[in-house]
Amino acid sequence: MLSDLSQRKIPLLMQMILTAVLIQKSVTIERFPELYFFFLGGIGSTFIAFALIFVKIKASIHMIAMSALSFFVIGLSMHNELNIIYTIASLFLITGIVASSRLVMKAHTIEELIIGYAAGMLPQVLLWILWL
Repeated sequence: MLSDLSQRKIPLLMQMILTAVLIQKSVTIERFPELYFFFLGGIGSTFIAFALIFVKIKASIHMIAMSALSFFVIGLSMHNELNIIYTIASLFLITGIVASSRLVMKAHTIEELIIGYAAGMLPQVLLWILWL
């Protein structure tokens, strides 16, 4: 609950740096290719949220996380040819609950939630090209 938009800059920058270190040192493409692309998408989502700060747009980081996880699980399901429809449906239900709670708490507007959802989804879906 950072009231000032500029207070998000340092935490988002630190998130990008720490995730980059993680994928360079631990979750490498040779060991865990699926997780590598998930975290790479996470860096992309974080960068989008970081860039939006400079144009005075606040994206919901909660929605970024939920949509990134949901679309990663969808990609994982396609990659491994698994039928995990109940898991995917549960993730979408939980995403709706998170979005509702952010609205009830008046932490975000509907537009900020949609922007956050798109910022989480886009990098994951674009990276499907590389690992599916």
